[in-house]
Amino acid sequence: MTEKLRIRAYGPDDRQRLLAIWHAASLKGHPFFTADQLREQAKLVGEAYLPKAENWVAALADEPIGFIGLLDTFIGGLFVNPARHGTGAGRHLVEYALSLKGELSLEVFALNTSAIGFYRHIGFVETGRRISDEHGMPLELVAMRSS
Repeated sequence: MTEKLRIRAYGPDDRQRLLAIWHAASLKGHPFFTADQLREQAKLVGEAYLPKAENWVAALADEPIGFIGLLDTFIGGLFVNPARHGTGAGRHLVEYALSLKGELSLEVFALNTSAIGFYRHIGFVETGRRISDEHGMPLELVAMRSS
């Protein structure tokens, strides 16, 4: 990455750009969701998740390219523009969150094998599994924590 990545706090002006990043990253990482499920999730992200979580934005030249949402020490979501995957933005966001919190945990869909591989690569370990998500959808979730 030739440009300097900056991590900054989320601001209300970021909402639309982060929703676009979330959507693009979700299409790539969650192809098992239907269009209706993605629309429902987008509404939750925009109306509940972004306003209520502690969100940190990865930006290049003040243009958001990714974000991490924290609920205390739980990563509620980590999303990077797919065009910027592999640039270190996700790792930098997690490292920043670790510097703030000391330890982190998360859940990731078992079908999202690239996310599981990413978290393992940066030192997270699996701590358990459950067979459905918080909405009762029969999608296995993998629990992980920083080691």
